[in-house]
Amino acid sequence: MSTLLAADQPSLVRHDTPVRKFWFDEELEPQRTLAEERLHRQQRLAGVFRLFAQYGFAQGLAGHITARDPESTDHFWVNPLGRHFGRMRVSDLLLVNRHGEIVVGDGPVNQAAFAIHAAIHEARPDLTPQPIPHDMADLTHQQVGRANGARHAFDSMYEGLIESERELLD
Repeated sequence: MSTLLAADQPSLVRHDTPVRKFWFDEELEPQRTLAEERLHRQQRLAGVFRLFAQYGFAQGLAGHITARDPESTDHFWVNPLGRHFGRMRVSDLLLVNRHGEIVVGDGPVNQAAFAIHAAIHEARPDLTPQPIPHDMADLTHQQVGRANGARHAFDSMYEGLIESERELLD
């Protein structure tokens, strides 16, 4: 027998070992009011922006991350156009409704972010966060018209920035 994964070897994992709980397990989450849950999501969202920047997923104006609002579930929080991921704060975030109108916050809405995320949030109401970051390798490959490996798709019909939901359907 040459491998540790041979089918006739006994399992090395005990079946009575308790499952370890992580900070993101729902059953460990405390019960929150809507206001507390909104702040929790905003804080995590702002933190994710800064974390993405730290790991190189912030190139100029490219990239956007959203989180669904816990009360107005057809609204989502998004980064304003022009604010670098590494400098994102809770107070910078915009609450946008399904028509692309800013309900809370100041600053321009990235129309590509709105068009993409509005469609995702509508199609998948079970999802809360939606990250679409861009790193330098992705941007470089996009400039020469090639996909960056097998980790994403390449749109051969690309005609520029997405500016409306209609473009997602074409």
